[in-house]
Amino acid sequence: MKKFTAVISSLLIFSLIFVLTACGNGSSKELSDKEITVGVTGGPHQEVMEQVVKLAKKDGLTIHLKVFNDYNQPNIALNEKELDANSYQTLPFLKDQIKNKNYKITDVFKTVAFPLGIYSKKIKSLKDLKNGDKIAVPNDPANELRALQLFEKAGVIKLKKGAGVTATKRDIVSNPKHLNVVELDAAQLPAQLGEVTASAINTNFAMGAGLTVLKDSIYHEPLKNNPYPNYFVVRTDNKNDKVVKQIKKYYQSKEVKAFIAKKFGGSVVPAW
Repeated sequence: MKKFTAVISSLLIFSLIFVLTACGNGSSKELSDKEITVGVTGGPHQEVMEQVVKLAKKDGLTIHLKVFNDYNQPNIALNEKELDANSYQTLPFLKDQIKNKNYKITDVFKTVAFPLGIYSKKIKSLKDLKNGDKIAVPNDPANELRALQLFEKAGVIKLKKGAGVTATKRDIVSNPKHLNVVELDAAQLPAQLGEVTASAINTNFAMGAGLTVLKDSIYHEPLKNNPYPNYFVVRTDNKNDKVVKQIKKYYQSKEVKAFIAKKFGGSVVPAW
């Protein structure tokens, strides 16, 4: 009887350990392949995702879009499970958010790129910059580095080696024309364009001011193989879910690619 009791106790303990282990391993719930909520920023990201919504609907997948006007909120909402995914950010921005806020989120596929352009109302080429001229860049992390790198690629300035995502004008080590680098809020750059000689303006804000990369910029990032693609992002536990692969198929389809080309004329380009 004692042996029987000991065996039963051992089995109960083993079963309890198995159940607890299984619960631990299955703590993350797979996203539904019937209904999902995706966060986007207003503008091109929203417009492209609306095309994805249409394609998904034909296959019985309902995608609800939640539109944000702030770059931080979509990641907060995703990490706190108020969203199932988001589509709006570049990899440097995502990595900075993960590092500083310990988010358990990850990129899963490339979406679109917004080639950054340099615009001017005073000169036709960056070669026309004169000693002491003002140039403007966005003052937020990642975008400022990107803008400074674009001016560097054009031969205007040189950054110190290894300048990272938090780089600012203080990381400029060579400025032959002694240019006055003005750091401004990204949304204010179009309105301040007449106050500086040249300005690097994020494409979404440039488009809002009626400016396009191909027609209006005097220098811009490459349209093909752009170094700053945007990504579709989910919680890390859901990166291999079936619905994520479904959405990738819709997003990177010929229908969406044709829409991007027709709608944005080069200011927004497929990144896949």
